[in-house]
Amino acid sequence: MVLSRRTFGALATTTALGLSLGSGGSAYAAGTVPTGPAPGTPGADGERHTIGFDRYSMLIDGRRVVLWSGEVHPFRLPSPSLWRDVLQKLRAHGFNTISVYVSWNYHSPAPGTYDFTGVRDLDLFLRTAAETGLYVIVRPGPYINAEVDAGGFPGWLTVTEGTARTSDPAYLGHVDEWLTAVDRIVARHLHSDGGGTVVLYQLENEYADHVDSPLGRDYMAHLYAKVRADGIDVPLFHNDKGRNGHWAPGTFDTGGERGRYLYGFDGYPSPAQPPPDWGYFGAGGTKGGSTASPRTPGFMAEFGGGWFDPWGGAEFGGKGYAESARTRDAAYERRFYLTNLANGIKIHNVYMTFGGTSWGWLPAPVVYTSYDYGAALDEARRPTPKLVPMHQIGQLLRSVPDLAKLDRAGPVTGTDPRLTVYPLVNPDTGARFHVVRNDGTAEVTTRVPLARLPLTVPARDARLLAAGISLGRRKLVYSTAQPMLWLTAGRQDIAVLTGRSGENTETALECASEPTVTVRAGDADHTYESGVLRIHARLGGLTRVLVEGGGVRAPLLLLLADDETSGRLWRYDTPSGPVLVHGPALLRTAHLRGSAVELTGDTVEAAELEVWGPRGMSEVRWNQRGLRTRATDSGSLRVERRLPGVPEVPLPALTGWRRREENPESATGFDDSGWRVADRTSSHSTTPVPAGQPVLFADDYGFHYGDVWYRGHFEGSAESVSLAFTTGTQGLLMAWLDGRPLGSHRMPVPDKRTVRQGTWDATVTFPLPAGEGSRVLSVLVRRMQHDQDGKADDTHKAARGLTAVTFNGASPEVTWRIQGGTAADPVRGPLNHGGLHGEREGWHLPGFADGDWKRARFPRAERRQGVVWYRTAFRLAVDPGVDASVGLTLTDDPDRAYRVQIFLNGWNMGQYINDVGPQHTFVLPNGLLRTRGSNTLALAVLSDGTTPSGPGEVELTLMGSAAGGVPVTVVDSPGRATG
Repeated sequence: MVLSRRTFGALATTTALGLSLGSGGSAYAAGTVPTGPAPGTPGADGERHTIGFDRYSMLIDGRRVVLWSGEVHPFRLPSPSLWRDVLQKLRAHGFNTISVYVSWNYHSPAPGTYDFTGVRDLDLFLRTAAETGLYVIVRPGPYINAEVDAGGFPGWLTVTEGTARTSDPAYLGHVDEWLTAVDRIVARHLHSDGGGTVVLYQLENEYADHVDSPLGRDYMAHLYAKVRADGIDVPLFHNDKGRNGHWAPGTFDTGGERGRYLYGFDGYPSPAQPPPDWGYFGAGGTKGGSTASPRTPGFMAEFGGGWFDPWGGAEFGGKGYAESARTRDAAYERRFYLTNLANGIKIHNVYMTFGGTSWGWLPAPVVYTSYDYGAALDEARRPTPKLVPMHQIGQLLRSVPDLAKLDRAGPVTGTDPRLTVYPLVNPDTGARFHVVRNDGTAEVTTRVPLARLPLTVPARDARLLAAGISLGRRKLVYSTAQPMLWLTAGRQDIAVLTGRSGENTETALECASEPTVTVRAGDADHTYESGVLRIHARLGGLTRVLVEGGGVRAPLLLLLADDETSGRLWRYDTPSGPVLVHGPALLRTAHLRGSAVELTGDTVEAAELEVWGPRGMSEVRWNQRGLRTRATDSGSLRVERRLPGVPEVPLPALTGWRRREENPESATGFDDSGWRVADRTSSHSTTPVPAGQPVLFADDYGFHYGDVWYRGHFEGSAESVSLAFTTGTQGLLMAWLDGRPLGSHRMPVPDKRTVRQGTWDATVTFPLPAGEGSRVLSVLVRRMQHDQDGKADDTHKAARGLTAVTFNGASPEVTWRIQGGTAADPVRGPLNHGGLHGEREGWHLPGFADGDWKRARFPRAERRQGVVWYRTAFRLAVDPGVDASVGLTLTDDPDRAYRVQIFLNGWNMGQYINDVGPQHTFVLPNGLLRTRGSNTLALAVLSDGTTPSGPGEVELTLMGSAAGGVPVTVVDSPGRATG
């Protein structure tokens, strides 16, 4: 029910008191917090922490921190062991925060039932994030969108009364149950009491409707009070769908609590357009982005790290997510992300940073199985070149505290007008920064005030210049290279600056007297004049310049790295001090034990390994193996022999297939007495019930996911039958009369105009052969998924399945029975299987006995309306020290109309549509895939009989491999169906 104002006030006042007495959560700091070191690596330390903010940034324990965040969805990677792999990769590449949706439908197969075990173990995920040293932004909806079925609403919610995403009491009753279940877990992981690293919590998601209505305002107020009553004491926020000022502080009732709520907004600008100014340099006002809430830090709750692709691939010309990554590449990230930083965005979340897989029936109608998104970590968990600028910016934000508190500086004059220059200054330290951006198609060379030399900015790229920042115990006057990090290791400071390969750079340092400068490696020289040391270097590999003396006791090792090299420089903070590692493809962890530094990580190619660390370090271990090292003149330890690359990963051919036809439901004598009788006369669906007909909508009978069968029993004959049906994108209908195929109908492939359309309606008419006596009309509907409710108008309640059946030339009385999927799989969850005969009988499960099935070989070419299953087993023997990402690739003549559901060891890994695409390769996540042992593969091939059906070529594909990885536990699953 809706909380009364009095109840709300009591809850919020109590919670606010708890904040001040418990977590010490501050309100606005009014800009009084000085610039200083960021807080240390977060963890579940059991200590109390204050979590607040002012107009500049978040404040953890009174220290400024820029939250550099990547979006990750654990439900799109159903192998808990691999969560650690992804989180370690993000942390290594500079992220200090992750943002996570929690999808209601993934955890709730039925009203009142909430499952957070196994692959749905939110508690484990949050523990893993804390162990990895990442802050967490939690986003539990109740509506999340996220391109998942019904926007995250559970299937059963589609048949409940009440208007979703409003203050309707019927809806709020379900919401409160959901939030109680989620918040019980989140409350154990709040950073405020040291239980974990959760620092922000989102209310709703892109809620752009009912903004000026009590339906919306009371709804948001209810969510606020509910979350506070559940013990969530960290700051709350909402993410505006655009730059509208919706749900900024003060726009709805927070029960008197102030200073604990932030305004956030989302942005997905086109890479073809110049980066927009949504902050300091923008138009300002409520529609100007962060200026809608001038007393809270700029908060980009979602910024496009890619984009999703629809069935048929219209978004990227059929090229799939590779094209998304190409159009939003590393240069795109520098242009757009640095522009955001210049505009005061200090909480910056990249959506997606790892997209993963919308396995089973999880995807919304607007996407296919892969949710790669063109993200920096691809669907196979492989780092892409897009991680380099993220790595550089993340390390920079960690090392240079001046960036957490910036004001707009005075205008810059004299630069080439083809460049956009953003001048910024830290009001405490006087450190200055310029973001210099080139939106043109040709490189531009110009002079800027922060550098003496001309600066070249490549086409459609950007760079950040800094002046007046500390590099340990020395001050940077300026540099045409971009600072990336600094640390103290042993007796020296180390600073890393980066740029494009082949670039000529100049770096100037304050020196009271002439220092001693030694070029240890690379192409560099130097000059000294009037208290300034200028180092000139051409970037290529790792240039090393040692600066000693000059009025500073500690030496400075200046490392100038091109982009590729910077991506192999890894900082890891330990209790004994920071460690800097150069060489391997990934550094996961670093621990100092006595004189030894113990490192874990990955290699792909053979790699050097060099380590800088605290004094006394004399031994190096890599992945539990001791290595011989030698001390270098750079103050490091270098391994004498290169780390080996990844060995070859052999994959077997898929042979030994067995085949069995199904759909006995189409036969006259099939026993459907155990099916549900479709006899309802009313529905909560937004689809009208035809007058005089029963409700045929699948959801009303408890069948929310996958295929659904109908059998209509009647007497006599008719000229034809018209079947009206409603599905998600790429839905399909097939019909039989008395076991004889009548034909099929499929929804059209979306084009640029219809890619957002989530619900599709069609009516197909089939002529009926004459006959007498009892007859059976059998209909199979591949219903696809529920529409999302992005406009808060209950579109998730649109019907799925048959909606009306009309006989022409007669009006027989019809008794309808309906059957969909069996009970939710206790391990794989409610979204894993649907209502195919083979699914109901467990043909997809590894324990099913298929010895009596017929042998088969690929490629296949046969015409048949209906479903044919194929099964085989294969064994892998991947080296235990290798992380191999394996996929299944299907290829065939694109004119053949058929589709395949892919089951690996009983897990529904997605749907392949041969003549639509664009996806041909499906990731098989380790943990579901046994990389050392036997696996069962089952393919359910659905064809409409209009063309020969396959499959054609079906083969395992190595999508990537690395020596290293994380230990992977096989996800235990039952061998047979449970319902």
